[in-house]
Amino acid sequence: MTDPMIGLFGINMMPHGPEAMATIAQAAEEAGYESVWTGEHIVLPNPQEAPSPLAPDATVIDTEVALSYLAAVTSTIKLGTGIIILPQRQPAVLAKGLASLDRVSNGRLLFGLGVGYLEPEMTACSTPMARRGQRADEYLLAMRALWTEEVASFDGDFVSFNSVSANPKPVQPDLHTVVGGHSDRAARRAVELAHGWYGFMRDPADAVADLARIRQAEDSFDRPASLGRLEISITPKRSLGPADLAAYAEAGVDRLILQPGSHRSFDEVMAYVERYAPGA
Repeated sequence: MTDPMIGLFGINMMPHGPEAMATIAQAAEEAGYESVWTGEHIVLPNPQEAPSPLAPDATVIDTEVALSYLAAVTSTIKLGTGIIILPQRQPAVLAKGLASLDRVSNGRLLFGLGVGYLEPEMTACSTPMARRGQRADEYLLAMRALWTEEVASFDGDFVSFNSVSANPKPVQPDLHTVVGGHSDRAARRAVELAHGWYGFMRDPADAVADLARIRQAEDSFDRPASLGRLEISITPKRSLGPADLAAYAEAGVDRLILQPGSHRSFDEVMAYVERYAPGA
């Protein structure tokens, strides 16, 4: 049993300005964090209503803009999208953006994706709530075709193209992909289509239940050998206590993506980064 890798969530959601965002990412890199991750909401309901997690005036810098900026001021830390709401995006355009981001970061991108749950946001992005899971699955397959094939064609219910080329390709031959979501369908999507699964706001007991669902999906559905062992990432529900790291490791978690929260001052975030640094 080894300790999980440590990442930092919400790097694009801290209301301190771009220079502070860069300083926080650089401090995390220096402290030995494995990755920094963005959050994503393109728009938010106003007034806030359940299940929206953020006030409508919350600042959420665009994921690709934030990570491209951080790619230029860091050198080794991985850059995660946590998560891109895939059905809201045009897949060919997103494939181009992510391949370019992986290129300018020299292969450091971790592509986290989910299917979304806020109806006002989906409507604003001209995306129906119905069949959003099927849409996400198809988009991912179409994007992989553009990333890996010199001349790509795809024919699906939601997207189709014939004999096109998209360059540059990602630096990673198989761009690292992580599926978010707590449903049985998300577990199946991770097993069949992704390198990893990501659970958000999960305590150790939740993680044990999540991993049981994942293992059941692994027993029920075929996993391509090319994807390797399914990697497990968790954002904890609370600040880590003395025994939590060992509990997550025992549950089988590979990466903990810690969330300082947007309520902290810049100095408080920097102290948080130091406090939870790997090996601290």
